[in-house]
Amino acid sequence: MKLRASPALVAGPIPLMAPAVIFLSVFFLVPLGYVGWMSISQPAFGLQNFARLTHSSLFASVLLQTFKTAFMVTVLSLLFSYPLAYVAANGSKRLAMFLLTLIAMSFWTSYLVRTYAWMVILGNQGPVTALLVWLGWNPAPKLLYTTFSATLAMTHALIPFMTMSLYAVMKRIDPLYMRAAQNLGANPLRAFTTIYLPLSAPGIVNGCTLVFISCLGFYVMPVLLGSPRDQMIAGIIGDQIEQTLDFGLGAAISIVLLALTLAIYAVYNRFFGLDRLWAGGDR
Repeated sequence: MKLRASPALVAGPIPLMAPAVIFLSVFFLVPLGYVGWMSISQPAFGLQNFARLTHSSLFASVLLQTFKTAFMVTVLSLLFSYPLAYVAANGSKRLAMFLLTLIAMSFWTSYLVRTYAWMVILGNQGPVTALLVWLGWNPAPKLLYTTFSATLAMTHALIPFMTMSLYAVMKRIDPLYMRAAQNLGANPLRAFTTIYLPLSAPGIVNGCTLVFISCLGFYVMPVLLGSPRDQMIAGIIGDQIEQTLDFGLGAAISIVLLALTLAIYAVYNRFFGLDRLWAGGDR
């Protein structure tokens, strides 16, 4: 019995790649190209929209605020995710399955639903305010529509990405390394800082890159939960499109944000390689 190769395999990888290429072209490249065209064609052809951005103090301050917020969310996500990933990677199989299931369930809930959930939790009539009043803090501090509420919600939304990046690397670390270090006289803290932490560094870099870049484009949570003084760049884009109907300037801001994001990816690729971003740091 002779086995015949699939016609697609005989023809090469082009037929296999065609559906993905067509999909990305129609739903990503074409809209992105149209946004780029609007940035230089509306209201008139030229680079006047980008020139306006270079002279706008508001754009500079919002861009700086966006990077500050993304950095803060990245640090907080790392602080919360590292112990969680460590326990999942080094605990029992049952505990790891339980924690990973909870993390996976968070991917099934949309950001909009989570945002409204935080609005209820942190509202004046919410459980957090009621708890503070019960503890004697009366009147309770305002939690909703503040920098705290927006940062907390974005951190909660991005912790799963950080945790999975860390877990993918930590699961590959042989526990014998830690035992060998302790047998050679190192206490648990020294063994962790000199052996485990450096070995988990690829997961830290991967997770921080994913979280930071994802946070740069957040729109719903900062707008609905944050303070007007802490507006992020996506909110400015939304205002230009929905409020002032200045599509050219909004498109120009979008292109600038895309360029900054690609620059971060380029730096990561230069020093670490984009393949590690999806392979858990393993080559």
